[in-house]
Amino acid sequence: MVIKNTAVSSRAGAAPTIVDVAEQAGVSIKTVSRVLNHEPGVQEKTRERVLKVVADLKYRPKLSARSLAGARSFLIGLLYYDPSAAFVAGVQKGAALRCREAGYHLVVESLHNDALDIDQQVERMVSALRPDGMILTPPLCDNAKVIKALSDAQTPCVLMSPRVVSPDERSVRIDDVHAAEEVTNLLISLGHQRIAFVQGPADQAASGLRYEGFERAMLAHGLSVEAELVQAGDFTFPSGVAAAHQLLSRRVKPTAVFAANDDMALGVLAAAQRLGLSVPTDLSIAGFDDSPAANLVWPPLTTVCQPMEAMARTAVEMLILPNRVDNETSDSAPQQRVLPYQLQVRNSTCAPRGHAAPAIKSKKA
Repeated sequence: MVIKNTAVSSRAGAAPTIVDVAEQAGVSIKTVSRVLNHEPGVQEKTRERVLKVVADLKYRPKLSARSLAGARSFLIGLLYYDPSAAFVAGVQKGAALRCREAGYHLVVESLHNDALDIDQQVERMVSALRPDGMILTPPLCDNAKVIKALSDAQTPCVLMSPRVVSPDERSVRIDDVHAAEEVTNLLISLGHQRIAFVQGPADQAASGLRYEGFERAMLAHGLSVEAELVQAGDFTFPSGVAAAHQLLSRRVKPTAVFAANDDMALGVLAAAQRLGLSVPTDLSIAGFDDSPAANLVWPPLTTVCQPMEAMARTAVEMLILPNRVDNETSDSAPQQRVLPYQLQVRNSTCAPRGHAAPAIKSKKA
């Protein structure tokens, strides 16, 4: 196949069109459309040839034309209500980059999870934007009113880290229970027995799942979970500070604290240092999420690396390529994806005073 001169469009001075791309690549307009929409069924050599012509011509498809032709808006919505800025930022970055690669646009909206008219807000949003799909982050992913509103509007959605998922729903998550078990097992292996846990808000599925993993590991080692060592938090830095003051004001203090996310763990770290405690010698601290700040503080935080960007990318792919995530195919579009996490062992954890323990290496799920 001979490719024509791709330096200029067929109409001097005019913006290149999909017809120009098709003619100069020697393919049909439909093939160009399939390449631009990342659809299957195009030979790799043909795909590369079309993309080269697109790049040479600097062709940019008009969103409105694509929308009318394919009955799609090429918009993906991301709905969030989460006090953790690091989580939202990571998810937004991953989703935006994957949308850009696929020629889509990402629309990010915040909804209050307890709003009485949240279903009506979703209905108005869908009616105005007509998105090709929605990504729901915690706790919206467990909000029945939101999910029903999207279902009624026939708008596909992907639930990110839901509490439970039915077989006909798409979801992406990590194994929070197992990850929390690993963190707790690490602390126990270092010699800690009096381990405190700082929970997240009750409406966040991850909070309960991570506590379940903590409790499971403690009981498996014959250690009791003392009620006074379990403190409530809300996934924010101030709640971690408050929980730490409660835990560290006791006559018999914990030797380690596991917080259900990094923001709270960093609050515990700040409170401990203000009280004159040495971390990790006097108090080991572990978190969850591996937020950017976890590796910027001193000592850097032992935590679980939750692949937020990868989770968001996967969620986008489930919406735009429902049968081709990770090059897999299935007879039905709904899928449940569980991505790997990594335990990051850093300087905020060590053996308690008077107890020697072997060095622990990072583990992958």
